[in-house]
Amino acid sequence: MDMGISGKKALVCASSKGLGRGCAEALAGEGVHLVINGRNGDVLAATASEIRSSYGVSVTEVACDVTTPEGQEMLLSAAGDVDILVTNAGGPPPGLWSDWDRADFIAALDANMLTPIALMKACLPAMMARGWGRVVNITSQSVKAPIGVLGLSNAARTGLTGYVAGTARQVAEHGVTINNLLPGIHATDRAVSLDSGIVKAQGITMSQAQSQRQATIPARRYGTAEEFGAACAFLCSQHAGFMVGQNILLDGGATNATI
Repeated sequence: MDMGISGKKALVCASSKGLGRGCAEALAGEGVHLVINGRNGDVLAATASEIRSSYGVSVTEVACDVTTPEGQEMLLSAAGDVDILVTNAGGPPPGLWSDWDRADFIAALDANMLTPIALMKACLPAMMARGWGRVVNITSQSVKAPIGVLGLSNAARTGLTGYVAGTARQVAEHGVTINNLLPGIHATDRAVSLDSGIVKAQGITMSQAQSQRQATIPARRYGTAEEFGAACAFLCSQHAGFMVGQNILLDGGATNATI
């Protein structure tokens, strides 16, 4: 299927690896020029070089921490007006309700709620003026069904979801859509981090921890960055213009919910 977005420009946050990179590569495969971001300049430069050589699109890399005002200013200045915005940031650490204080919650809100909102506020006006735009926020399956050890993520990402629910319906008449992708466990560094916590807590091996988690997923495996990216590319396509304010689960069936 031709997504109809060749030649457009996308800003994809936290895209040097993991799900962000999966989204960047899927968009590049559709002929979309990229502005990508990551904290590690060497890893980011390697990713940019590989995408350029593989897909023949222009790639601008901006090494910064997008969760800070300084990083956002740097990234937005380099990106200019974009047609597509994919927001993404690493999730806060797991733990128990008793582990976290105010500073932990502020950090989670800054990274996983306020940063996407700031980027949307910066990018939406030009999209609306042109009459076309796509925003995809990478959130979490936890906004559909909270995960006990991810209370920081539950709180911050659910707040973002509420903001998107209203905002998406205010900009849709201008040809701009905002939707959220809700990943379950994918084979990324985030999965390694979460599984490492199980290893430590239960005194088991990494293989045992992975097998234990996979048994809770009806698909009996972790997702891949490639298939996640393909879903993102569709939401950014010309074919998804009637999808507004939706929360799309990509979790292998792990969230046990009817709606």
